[in-house]
Amino acid sequence: MLIYVKKTVFFIHSPWWAFRFGTCHAASFFFLNSRSKLTGMGRILAVDYGRKRCGIAVTDALQLIATPLATVETHGLWDFLEGYMAKEEVECVVVGEPRQMDYTPSESERYIRPFLSRFKKVHPRIRLEREDERFTSRMAMQAMISGGLKKKKRQDKALVDATSAVLILQSYMQRMEFRKNVSDEESSNRA
Repeated sequence: MLIYVKKTVFFIHSPWWAFRFGTCHAASFFFLNSRSKLTGMGRILAVDYGRKRCGIAVTDALQLIATPLATVETHGLWDFLEGYMAKEEVECVVVGEPRQMDYTPSESERYIRPFLSRFKKVHPRIRLEREDERFTSRMAMQAMISGGLKKKKRQDKALVDATSAVLILQSYMQRMEFRKNVSDEESSNRA
């Protein structure tokens, strides 16, 4: 996985991405986004839900690149999502699933459940998925260190939350790609 950091913006590319041995230039990123308007795919949105703040990440319309979108106060999350979904087509929302090491739900899961219930009622046509979020904060911090961010910037918890949301989204995208590959392989074996 390649993480390109510039002005605290993280572009995390899957291992199969063409630029994995280089850096993602703004021109190539713009090209992907301008080309993506030709497809009918919606974006995938990821939420790293917290008691105080929520990190939010989103894919491009081709669902290739996960980028941080924002970090919002938890009490303002609903308004932010409504505004974003009014402007952009969202196909799926992925919410981090906090778990203990023994795979039991974390105590913070009780704060997430009301949000999930409300989301399902208000947006029944948008797919809602969960993704294991263990160690995402630690991995986000490590990514920022590896990316060369100064200590003062790394102490910005909003940046850690947004980066954690990107990691949740990237994990989800890789899991879906793996499922697709397994399904394609099983289909070709049956034929």
